[in-house]
Amino acid sequence: MAYPERIVPDETEPGIVALHLKRYTFALPYCEGAEVLDAGCGVGYGTSVLGRVARRVLGVDRDVASVDYARGRYAAPNVEFQVGDLLALGLDDRSFDVVTSFEVLEHLRDQECFLAELARILRPDGVLVLSTPHVAQTTDRPGNPFHERELSRADFAALLARHFADVELYGQRRRETRRHEVLRRLDVLGLRRRAELLRRVSGAVTGSPATDFLSPDDVLIERDCFERATELVAVARR
Repeated sequence: MAYPERIVPDETEPGIVALHLKRYTFALPYCEGAEVLDAGCGVGYGTSVLGRVARRVLGVDRDVASVDYARGRYAAPNVEFQVGDLLALGLDDRSFDVVTSFEVLEHLRDQECFLAELARILRPDGVLVLSTPHVAQTTDRPGNPFHERELSRADFAALLARHFADVELYGQRRRETRRHEVLRRLDVLGLRRRAELLRRVSGAVTGSPATDFLSPDDVLIERDCFERATELVAVARR
């Protein structure tokens, strides 16, 4: 089946899966023994990861086919899935300890409404762990046809601050060897334009694995570290 912008681990290169799973493993310490909502859960692989430590996890997604897949592949006694509107979840106020939402915000036009809804269902001491692409400037016309709005780091932080009292920002990036870093810096000087050097080099040359072969250990999420970050990860508290 085709799931635009949705990772299906059984059908996807392990390195791509690792890039996405890293955010879920990052969220695990916040989810231990907690009631967790995974907002925009897709086909449910990450929701299942959270279920390893959470008391209960609910995955919600608007796509019926994705939720059907999740129920058949990842449901467990403490993991369930339902179809729902992320802007009007229909869940009780203050009903979850943790909300996760990874690579969802950019797909929504009304991002204010989405954040307000997540804040509404979180308990007073609740935590939101959320990610979105890291872009230099906010745009309502992203290059990705599945995205509605991409936010700069400053606008992302400002949006979260309107709904949450405390916001920590992290950058997600691939780990690079020293050799890879040197080659990348050479690329900044223009070698790529002249010879496409870095586009053609293999992992054997850079010392860093190709994307398809990444493991979670090859991906870093670090607080206030945004150089070369491809995604922003926020930890926000009411």
